[in-house]
Amino acid sequence: MHGAHDQLTFDELGTPLRDTTFVVFDLETTGTKPGPDGITEIGAVKVRGGQVLGEFATLVNPGMPIPPQIVALTGITGAMVYDAPPIAQVLPAFLEFAAGAVLVAHNAPFDTGFLRAACAGYGYAWPKPAVVCTVRLARRVLSRQDTPSYRLSALAALFGAKTTPNHRALEDARATVDVLHALLELVGPLGVHSLEELIDYLPEVTPEQRRKRGMAAHLPELPGVYLFRGPNDEVLYVGTTSNLRRRVRSYFTGSESRGRIREMVGLAQRVDGIECSHALEAQIRELRLLAAHRPAYNRRSKNPRKSWWVVLTDEAFPRLSVVRVPKDGALGPFGSQAMAKLAADVLASASGLRTCTQRISAVAPSGRPCALAELGRCGAPCAGRQTAEAYFPSVQAVTQLIGGEGTVPLEEARRQLDELARAQHYEQAARRRDELAILVRAVAKAHRLTALAAIPELVAAAPDGKRGWEFAVIRHGRLASAGVARRGVPPMPVVDALVASAETVTAGPGPLFGAPAEEAGLLLRWLTRPGVRLVRTAIPWAEPARGVGGWQDWLERAATATALEQVAS
Repeated sequence: MHGAHDQLTFDELGTPLRDTTFVVFDLETTGTKPGPDGITEIGAVKVRGGQVLGEFATLVNPGMPIPPQIVALTGITGAMVYDAPPIAQVLPAFLEFAAGAVLVAHNAPFDTGFLRAACAGYGYAWPKPAVVCTVRLARRVLSRQDTPSYRLSALAALFGAKTTPNHRALEDARATVDVLHALLELVGPLGVHSLEELIDYLPEVTPEQRRKRGMAAHLPELPGVYLFRGPNDEVLYVGTTSNLRRRVRSYFTGSESRGRIREMVGLAQRVDGIECSHALEAQIRELRLLAAHRPAYNRRSKNPRKSWWVVLTDEAFPRLSVVRVPKDGALGPFGSQAMAKLAADVLASASGLRTCTQRISAVAPSGRPCALAELGRCGAPCAGRQTAEAYFPSVQAVTQLIGGEGTVPLEEARRQLDELARAQHYEQAARRRDELAILVRAVAKAHRLTALAAIPELVAAAPDGKRGWEFAVIRHGRLASAGVARRGVPPMPVVDALVASAETVTAGPGPLFGAPAEEAGLLLRWLTRPGVRLVRTAIPWAEPARGVGGWQDWLERAATATALEQVAS
């Protein structure tokens, strides 16, 4: 392990600054608030090793009037941008010009804010490049005694830039290039020689972070799970990553700005890494470690993902109840108690189950009818108006829906929805439609999870993107083994070895056969990704024939209607 002042090895230094491609850019805009429109000009210079590789410059039609004060500042008028291309046409060309480079700007949050808003507004993915702000870098390097101002014009004059900034994009970008090079010359003697060290240098880094960066030296550049451990060997934090060494090292740099995590790094005494075959195994191991250790600095330890279930109570006149521990025949899992309660209410209303919480005797009921009974929405078994035999079809309908043997409650809920629409109660109908959609999705998810958890053994493979395969052996909704067959390696012997060494999993109680709901859900999402193939399965994996599969078209129409209402509002 490195000491407090040990020098990093060459491979840890990363990309030397002389080999780093920078795209130094500037925007002129119609105002100060970033939005998808409002850019009037883009200018950029691509440089590497002090050499200019190319330039990019264009006026942009901002799609709105240019305020007079902006015209006075930049000299860009409405007439000048009238025939200019809109940002929707300019943006892909600029993104291509800047692809793979580090973005540099003077007051970078302002300029990148406009670019990010434009990408979001016109459907382009923000490439998440490394960004260097020359204002921030100048504040770290220069004191007020060195310069009275950190404005671009002041720094350009201080460093003798060849171009004088004039609030036009390309000229300002050219001036920023000279300012950048001058600032990099100043940070060189401070030990900043690589891109990673520059990114590290920009923010304030605590002494604890710098001193402990050697904790990552022993970790491999492989996917896995990492555990920060404290003075008493307790687990402080658990995370997952595709590259253990790189991710753990980031905790000791300025890129880590979270106060709680900096505090955790100050307490940490070592970092353990668990190598995993692929990302899925790492995610599953992270779930299990979080559940086992409840680390103090993981937010999910303080707010664990709780699962809630809807069950029928065991009494003469069963009702729906929301519980934490499922039993056979439960509906779920739900991510929150409120969502489970909503689904239970919709299901009770559609099936005719009572919603009161009193226990009702099947022999001599002695209650008084409630308001729902007077409205015809409850058979009032509490007052003896409905026998257990007459009540049974409602219970059976719910049981069959959860078990995938029928959809009578959903059909009744849709009939009630149609009645509201015919009566022109449109707002109430829209609310009921959204509530019914929640119930349908919950039932569909429950059927898929239950079908997966019922399988004693399933082997699946996903392409690794390099003409190899990632394998998962799943038993009763839990990951029992994971491995890979790299390109050129025969896959089936790997599968046989993984199955032979897989964890033994016995079926447990409940609808998921004892599998943790979050782990089963993660496996289901992985299995249903494009490209994943089933290698073998002990029993067929299929959803119930009389489940909610036929409701998919209705769900899509409901989602479209909801989206249109949101746009209209």
